[in-house]
Amino acid sequence: MGPLPKRKFSWGRTHRRRAHHALTPVQLVVCDTCGQKKLPHTVCPSCGYYKGRQVVVVGEPENKK
Repeated sequence: MGPLPKRKFSWGRTHRRRAHHALTPVQLVVCDTCGQKKLPHTVCPSCGYYKGRQVVVVGEPENKK
């Protein structure tokens, strides 16, 4: 049997430790080409542009053979 705490942690000590566990909201940026909101440093899901050039063709179905 491993070591166990001798006393219960107090409410204040527990909550001070958990003070940094809060979730932060997702930061969105506006796409330069289409104006839609997107995650930073990612390809825009609505137009397919990244850093001013088209990387992905959006809206065209792929031909799987």
